[in-house]
Amino acid sequence: MSAMLDHVITQVLALQVRLLACRERLADDVDSEALHDLRIALRRLRSLLRPLRGLPGVDQLEGAAKSLGTLTTPLRDREVLAAQLLRQGHEQAGQRRLEGRARTFASVAGSRQLDRVLAILDSFPLFLRACDREGLARGLEKRIDKRLDKQWRKLRKALEDPAHDRHRLRLLIKRVRYGDEAYPQLDSAGKKLRRLLKRAQGDLGEWHDRLQWLLQARDHADLAPCKAAWERELHEAEQKADVTLEVLLAALARR
Repeated sequence: MSAMLDHVITQVLALQVRLLACRERLADDVDSEALHDLRIALRRLRSLLRPLRGLPGVDQLEGAAKSLGTLTTPLRDREVLAAQLLRQGHEQAGQRRLEGRARTFASVAGSRQLDRVLAILDSFPLFLRACDREGLARGLEKRIDKRLDKQWRKLRKALEDPAHDRHRLRLLIKRVRYGDEAYPQLDSAGKKLRRLLKRAQGDLGEWHDRLQWLLQARDHADLAPCKAAWERELHEAEQKADVTLEVLLAALARR
């Protein structure tokens, strides 16, 4: 078995353990970070899987992971908004969005989406070992490196577009950054580039949050007192992100 396949199997097993732990934390409402940690583990799983497309079992696991992500995204967005409101002193509005948290966590812990991810993960290492025996994983490191490089090229092309879409750039940056984290032995980004990717993702995340909150403010009267501040912060986040993206593009040109 190749060193790369060993790496993938080791990561899969570690992520399975993390997801199982998150399920227990959610079921018992142990802490407020359980949902966030589950989503981080899910993100790492999807980043690990993306360059493996074409191998048996990958499409099924990737689809299951995507479904669980779709289920949890609005729940996490609600948590983030609640925390923001509480920090700004809007206690009633913040607490209103935290109501029923225990039930929400329990529903995720018992969801068919999480059950499916865990069930596929349970047998996924067997699929990978079977791929190895059949010769389907031959040249795996080269294949992964090639697919990660394609993601880098796609990001650079998007950054070079004067009419770039911040939403798409945010997703592309996350994909490149997490792919690099999933396969550190390929060293597709140096320390400086990693720092820039993290900064760009953070800046675009600040912009994205304010944009989403302002959209919600159209339909929720209790968010009206926050609109002026969010509009100002949105504009500031746009400017900050644009500067970071220019620096990132320059760094990519030298990559």
